[in-house]
Amino acid sequence: MRISNTAKAIVGGVSAGAAAAVTAVQDNVVTTGEGVTMILAVLGAWGITYAVPNRKQPEA
Repeated sequence: MRISNTAKAIVGGVSAGAAAAVTAVQDNVVTTGEGVTMILAVLGAWGITYAVPNRKQPEA
């Protein structure tokens, strides 16, 4: 199965953003710093995940 770099990056970004959001809403208040952390987590995951190449598929 071949997964594109874009799809891989989107899933990674959503996962990182969700993890940061769950941590931020523990006290039922999202501060500016927590919002910035969520945004940076998503952007960082997108950039890093998109930059890492997929493993080459073995030929059948």
